[in-house]
Amino acid sequence: MASVDAQAAWNAVLKHDRRYDGRFVYAVSSTYIYCRPSCPSRRPARHRVSFFPSPQQAEAAGFRACRRCRPQSTQGSLPDRRIEQARQYLDDHADETVTLRRLADHVTLSPFHLQRAFQQTLGLSPKAYQDAKRIERFTALLKRGESVTSATYAAGFGSSSRVAERVSGALGMTPSAYRSGGKGVTLHYATALTPIGQMLIAGTERGVVSVSLGDSERDLVALLKEAYPQATLSHDQKGLQRQTQALLQCLNSRPLSDSMSLDVQATVFQRKVWKALQDIPRGSTRTYREIAREIGQPTAARAVARACATNPIAVAIPCHRVVREDGNLAGYRWGLEKKKRLLALERERQED
Repeated sequence: MASVDAQAAWNAVLKHDRRYDGRFVYAVSSTYIYCRPSCPSRRPARHRVSFFPSPQQAEAAGFRACRRCRPQSTQGSLPDRRIEQARQYLDDHADETVTLRRLADHVTLSPFHLQRAFQQTLGLSPKAYQDAKRIERFTALLKRGESVTSATYAAGFGSSSRVAERVSGALGMTPSAYRSGGKGVTLHYATALTPIGQMLIAGTERGVVSVSLGDSERDLVALLKEAYPQATLSHDQKGLQRQTQALLQCLNSRPLSDSMSLDVQATVFQRKVWKALQDIPRGSTRTYREIAREIGQPTAARAVARACATNPIAVAIPCHRVVREDGNLAGYRWGLEKKKRLLALERERQED
């Protein structure tokens, strides 16, 4: 197989893992039918299963396509199409409150199955997806210079109280403070010397908003001021000691602590990409196209590259683990040399 070994492929089949759809198909010798990894049919015995990189190769070997999951279709299986219909319906009714029941009726699925399949496909529940899209529109309007009140209703929020409840958590500050470049907000920051140079961690009371890499503390602080020109910066080594230690341990091949909360501004697509980055095993790499497939959008390799370039959290969201199709290193927000050293360090720690 081209990119997935037999054991990994079999694990994906057992889990009905739709992230592997399009990367291979599996064929069953007793029925001479081949399927997508996510096909809901009953799983066959392992010794009856073989894997093919494409539907064409499976058919050349004498297998026929499953009528249930339609592995030869570029439009996806029926459940996939219904989830896409649900997503489109939420986008088309962004200014309304769409209940799970209403959405399920529209795509003719039960609320239970819709909730589970939507979460598996997009990484968010329908409610969380609609909230994230509203926040995305709201922040875009603020950046264009709209007032908070105007952006509130244009984005589909029913009242300013709902904005305060949902948006503030996503921005790490109040909407008005975000619009003014952090005015009235105190950003605490700390620095640390790492094997790859200086690291700066900055955050609010809600979580870490930035982890940057550089060669000098002065340059990193200047970049933070540039990103939040109206915020008050407070050097706070003690207050950010736990987060600093968690990141240093991560560089030493220990898992990032779940207790370290991140507070980043992101679109729905960016969050999906960043979650996929966090699933890449330490010391390994993926291409932009592979990440696009894993999030269910195989034609979005360029958009994946943009999401990596806008990632504000070095190390914790490991965009350094994504490379070009030819295996060469692509751009990195903190410099290609830092990316090269990060990957070398991870591989060295893995070997140790």
